[in-house]
Amino acid sequence: MTREEKSQVIKELTTQLADNANIYLTDISGLNAVATSNLRRACFKADIQLAVVKNTLLEKAMEASDREFGDLPSILKGNTSVMYSETGNAPAKVIKAFRKKSEKPLLKGAFIEESVYLGDDQLDMLVDIKSKEELIGEIVGLLQSPAKNVISALKSSGGTIAGILKTLSEKSE
Repeated sequence: MTREEKSQVIKELTTQLADNANIYLTDISGLNAVATSNLRRACFKADIQLAVVKNTLLEKAMEASDREFGDLPSILKGNTSVMYSETGNAPAKVIKAFRKKSEKPLLKGAFIEESVYLGDDQLDMLVDIKSKEELIGEIVGLLQSPAKNVISALKSSGGTIAGILKTLSEKSE
């Protein structure tokens, strides 16, 4: 690979790192062709981009990036694949599901919405991370709950203040 080609790859990696808020670094070495194809298919279905990268080029792209990747460059040893996703927990779910049949991929580290996670032991925690859409849904549900209580209290109490208070106090017990 020529110096110009390396420079171009670094530039493309830097752009990818800037454009994605959720980045997983994994080790997929040792997977045979069928398993690798199945992993790529699972990633495609989950809207995850999977790419094998050269560690030195990825490290230079991280240095050139505006983001602070913490200790992630220190784990760039051996085989490294990068997973890019719009949803923070999607790659973790794919990895966990895939590992029911195989020992790989191993999670080396992740960069999720400005937070750095190192090591395969973080996988379960990353699976449990909620997406922005899930959090918004929960907040809307929590906000709707008190309004529903007031509306049902109004309907069941005959519309009097005393009846509303009595119904609401019964529901809170």
